Amino acid sequence: MLSQFDSGGRLRHLLTLETFTRPQIVDILDRAETLLRPPGQLPARGAGLAGRSVANLFFEPSTRTRASFELAAKRLGGDVLNLDVSTSSRAKGESLLDTIYTLQAMQCDIFVVRDAQAGVPVYITEHVAPHVRVLNAGESHLNHPTQGLLDMMTIRHHKPDFESLAVTIVGDIRHSRVARSAAHALRILGAREVRLVAPAPLKPDLEEFPGAVYTDDLDAGLADADVVMALRIQKERMAESDIPDAETYFERFGLTTARLKAARPDAIVMHPGPMNRNVEISPEVADGPQSVIEEQVNCGVAVRMAVLEAIVQSTND
Repeated sequence: MLSQFDSGGRLRHLLTLETFTRPQIVDILDRAETLLRPPGQLPARGAGLAGRSVANLFFEPSTRTRASFELAAKRLGGDVLNLDVSTSSRAKGESLLDTIYTLQAMQCDIFVVRDAQAGVPVYITEHVAPHVRVLNAGESHLNHPTQGLLDMMTIRHHKPDFESLAVTIVGDIRHSRVARSAAHALRILGAREVRLVAPAPLKPDLEEFPGAVYTDDLDAGLADADVVMALRIQKERMAESDIPDAETYFERFGLTTARLKAARPDAIVMHPGPMNRNVEISPEVADGPQSVIEEQVNCGVAVRMAVLEAIVQSTND
């Protein structure tokens, strides 16, 4: 696999969390903590990206990830280009690499990439100039590393002892890059137990989740859980006939106040967004006292600032 770190151990590209070590994850989380500000305070700012140009290349829809990468880069003093793929020359048949080379010639030196096709971020990384950096902002069903990092940051705020945690991930796990990146990070940080709860059609290949346990019984999966993460139904990755009926799904797998009582009283509830209320999660849980969903969003900007700072440091020598 293409190395994400330089010979000095500094982050060059962020493609997956799968090959990270615990100190490497902790280092980014610690850096992000210095950039985190609570809502209502002025955001952290810096000049770490001064003179740098960040190109956001989102070939799939995004709100949270795209907006937070843009804010992160601007708050660090960088220039930001948000390429509108629907009106770019790719709509005229231009190849992906020709688009990359065009933007590289315009002195874009950081590419933030989201694509529905597996392997695209690595492919770009293999073809860019040595000084250019690539960040994976969501790749097919496989990887979403900054989401995994922000989820770990949020968990650490409330449950810092990962080795004692039982974490339950509920929903469309088969199609979820969020679940895979979270599972990678939880394994590396030593979580005691990772539980996967999904209906059989949305059950993943368990070889992709080493050490995790699977059940289709939500109540059993929630029993004494410390962290509960609900996932969105990924309709865009399913055949029409495979999309579950919303009412039936909510009845069996939706997070409700009553069902959440099976978890520990101080359990936290997470969701990567966008939420389908009354499908994956009830409004009472999403907006309730155990929810840390808005905190996840806030952590996302800090994590992406930290990652951008880290990759720039590996180009400054």
